[in-house]
Amino acid sequence: QVQVVESGGGLVQAGGSLRLSCVASGIIFGINTMSWYRQAPGKQRELVAAITSGRSTNYADSAKGRFTISRADAKNTVYLQMNSLKPEDTAVYYCNARLGNVGYWGPGTQVTVSS
Repeated sequence: QVQVVESGGGLVQAGGSLRLSCVASGIIFGINTMSWYRQAPGKQRELVAAITSGRSTNYADSAKGRFTISRADAKNTVYLQMNSLKPEDTAVYYCNARLGNVGYWGPGTQVTVSS
């Protein structure tokens, strides 16, 4: 089993920045891709950014140029640096850690961007 916990969400004004963190614990050997998703009220959960164990990254178009995903394997942690935040970035942000064919989700952290 893998446990995933996110932190770093909060309320920020438009144009501001936040750094989200996600820590994986438990049976973590072999975790490959770690990803950030978000879900706004009334909308489907969507991929924001992903990073593989080889440090390959993938971003949603809405995140390109503003968000940066990184990981620190020694700390079993993945980060999402979010700059130039917009009100439309308001959502619950979820971390996903993939081990084999199974993805493990955290409970999420709320990000609210005021205009």
